[in-house]
Formats: sequence, structure tokens, C-alpha cells
Amino acid sequence: MKRLLILGATGSLGRHVLQQAVAAGHQVSVIVRNPAKLPPDLRSRITVHPVDLGTVAIGALADLVRGHEALINCAGLVTEGRAFVDLVDRVVSSVESLAPSERPICWFMAGAAVLDIGQTGRRGVELPKVRDTYWPHRKNLERLSTSPIDWRLLCPGPMVDQAALGIDRLRIAADQLPVAVPSFAGKLPSPLLLLLFASKVPQMIVPYADAAALMLAHLAPRDAMSRHRVGLALPVGMRGKKDTWAAKPRSCLLYTSDAADDSLRV
Repeated sequence: MKRLLILGATGSLGRHVLQQAVAAGHQVSVIVRNPAKLPPDLRSRITVHPVDLGTVAIGALADLVRGHEALINCAGLVTEGRAFVDLVDRVVSSVESLAPSERPICWFMAGAAVLDIGQTGRRGVELPKVRDTYWPHRKNLERLSTSPIDWRLLCPGPMVDQAALGIDRLRIAADQLPVAVPSFAGKLPSPLLLLLFASKVPQMIVPYADAAALMLAHLAPRDAMSRHRVGLALPVGMRGKKDTWAAKPRSCLLYTSDAADDSLRV
């Protein structure tokens, strides 16, 4: 059991983290802007701090973080641009302001675009069109990389609100896309590498429930995921679809076989 602080516990991912954390017996505190959005059956079982992470002072946030062994940040959206970058910086700065012995391990959220594309030495966020939307993930990674805190960065593709598959079935990789990338990819010009990257994204559309479970399974200090970007993908032969994602709308929300038509997402 951990003393766990969840930021953004009423969002799409945060709700799953909260429910699973309470069910697992963790001592849970949450920071949310609107406590009324919390599930009524859980409010009496957690400590609630009604705080706006977009405006709270670093010192005040550090006081809330102190005393926790783990922090999971589900707050913020990449489409919020600079506001998302500032939010992550504020959280990181608050943890850094604590004495090393007081700092919790920290999970943050990014996306598959900040993972290395196989052995190419390149990332999706460096490619045309992708960088225009997902640049905040790159900035947040740069901020974490210079920090001494014990961070982990979860980097899934678009997530869906469906039943968990189970993290034992998922493909999980550190710092690289968790899918096969052909050896010739490194020789491709950026426009063609973009198409290759996009073609891999459906394999990385995973349930929120599995993303939450993966983070909650890795709350120990300095474990194998410490200071790594963590990618996750569906089992081989499965591809996900989602009706909308950060860059543009799509249709359908289901899992398909490799033989089915794919909606490509970046």
C-alpha cells in the first residue's frame, strides 16, 4: 500500500487510476478543480484537495505533495499547448523543492510521439504535422530529463474507454515504440517516415484501464521504469480504433484484426 497523490482524478484516465488505486488499498489523496465530479461512492474513502493546478503556487503545491510516496499526474491535455507545459513544470518544480528524502516517485503522461522509432534515432514528434500538435510532450520530456526526481513517462497512443485487456497481455517497451519497425526505416525521408509511424499507431491504442494498471504496478522507487519513457501496445495481431483523438476526428471505437481497414493516427 502506498500513500498516493493523484492529480486530475476526474478526467478520462484519472478516473481509472482513482478507482483502481482505491480498490487496491492505497491511501489516496487527489487534487481536482471540481470535487463534485468525483464518484460519490469514493469521496469518503479519499482525501480531496480542491486546487487549480494551473494557478497554484509551487510552494503550496509542494505542501500537498509532501508526505506521499507516489504521485500520478493525469492532469492537462496536449491540445492545451503552453498551459500543459506550464502545468507539468509546476508539478515538477514542486517535487524538486522538497528534500530528496521527501520526494515521491512520479508518473507523467505523454504520447507515442516522444518514443524512438525503432533504431532510427528519430521520434514522431520531430516529423511534419506531428510536431505541430504534440510539441508539448517534447517540452515536458526535456523538462523531466533535466530533473533529479524519480520520474516515469507513460507514452501510449490514443486511449479508449473499454474493458482492460490486462497488462500481462500488452507489449511494453522502454524509450522505443513497442511495435516492430523495419530496418530500412532509418533511411526514409521525413514524409515517408511519418506514414510509417502513423501506420503503427493503431497497434498502440490501448484502454485507459490498462494504462492506469501499468502505472499502479510500478510505484517502487528506482524500479526498471524509473526515468524512462514507457510505451505500450496491444497484443500482436490487434489494432485499436477511436472515434476522436488530439489531431483530427475518426470513426469507430473497437478492436479489429490486422486484416481490417485501419484509421491512421499520429
